[in-house]
Amino acid sequence: MPASPIRKLAPLAYAAEDRGVKIYKLNIGQPDLPTPQKALDVLKHIDRTTLEYSPSQGYRSLRQALVGYYERYQIKLSADEIIITSGGSEAVLFAFLSCLNPGDEIIVPEPAYANYMSFAVSAGAVIRTVATTIEEGFCLPKVEKFEQLINDRTKAILICNPNNPTGYLYTQREMNQIRDLVKKYNLYLFSDEVYREFIYTGSPYISAMHLEGIEQNVVLIDSVSKRYSECGIRIGALITKNADIRKTVMKFCQARLSPPLIGQMIAEASIEGTEEYSRLVYDEYVERRKCLIDGVNRIPGCYTPVPMGAFYTVAQLPVEDTEKFCAWCLSDFCWKDDKTPEGKVGETIMMAPAAGFYSTPGMGMNQVRLAYVLNKKDIQRALFLLEKALEQYKQVK
Repeated sequence: MPASPIRKLAPLAYAAEDRGVKIYKLNIGQPDLPTPQKALDVLKHIDRTTLEYSPSQGYRSLRQALVGYYERYQIKLSADEIIITSGGSEAVLFAFLSCLNPGDEIIVPEPAYANYMSFAVSAGAVIRTVATTIEEGFCLPKVEKFEQLINDRTKAILICNPNNPTGYLYTQREMNQIRDLVKKYNLYLFSDEVYREFIYTGSPYISAMHLEGIEQNVVLIDSVSKRYSECGIRIGALITKNADIRKTVMKFCQARLSPPLIGQMIAEASIEGTEEYSRLVYDEYVERRKCLIDGVNRIPGCYTPVPMGAFYTVAQLPVEDTEKFCAWCLSDFCWKDDKTPEGKVGETIMMAPAAGFYSTPGMGMNQVRLAYVLNKKDIQRALFLLEKALEQYKQVK
């Protein structure tokens, strides 16, 4: 089981904070934006006298609300085709456990969300990766690269669209390519689409649920964590039109009894009547993206392509090993000037080493994932600190 590249440096961060260092955290997709007020109001005014189990598949009222939500994206579902999970993470794990036997293989474009590997290990499955490159903006390679990996043990393709960690948005051509592979080899298509609200281009959002001819092969993964700044309530969804998959998933749902009660109440309150909130959040991320991407590409030796979705980017830095560099930023680097907040001994930046998002050894060693989840003023300060850290690191190494 690999350690999380997002959280593995947390002990160094805690130690730095104990020393009085302010840390600008671009390592994790934890938005700093407020949760919708109507959702917080539900939390503040819970009138239950008993906090009971919910149905294993989640409350029907929440699932029915999600039917209307997906309709906005031309995804037509019934409530019975939606299973509420404890976050999108549990949805991925239950999809693997339900569709794969130990030793079965999943093809995943890399870099990829690091916990996919952990969920595969948990299910006894094997991740086979097809490489994308920063030089090509992380677009998918030709279909032949996928077919070179397909064998008798291949059972699924997994995509994240828009992508975490790269921010890449798959085109219609790429989605059709994946559809044709799924159909040709009768594979499952696991599609993680938790960032659909955050698309910064005129290109359309193409859901796996939009692809014709593979309706029974698709398992959609979703979560309210990012679109409503509700990471801590742990509410996600596994969605499929395949009744056999749902029947198997329900066995795992029943084994863990029920998804979070209070989280479901908050999530349901967030779905309707928050359109203005969603628009303001989207506009804020557009500004933050420009601030971060322009700033990174102005630092000597740094490069990142322009992400078209989500709120992450993978950046290349002028260091040989970003894991060592990111650790050094927390353990040794401490910048102080007249802009350092009062009461702090100094400031630093926290990033996620990108090698942890690759399964292929040696890949991504000079890259980091950056999440533009802080306000623009803090992003600008973090970029200033990154430039200063790189200058000092070059001198000590």
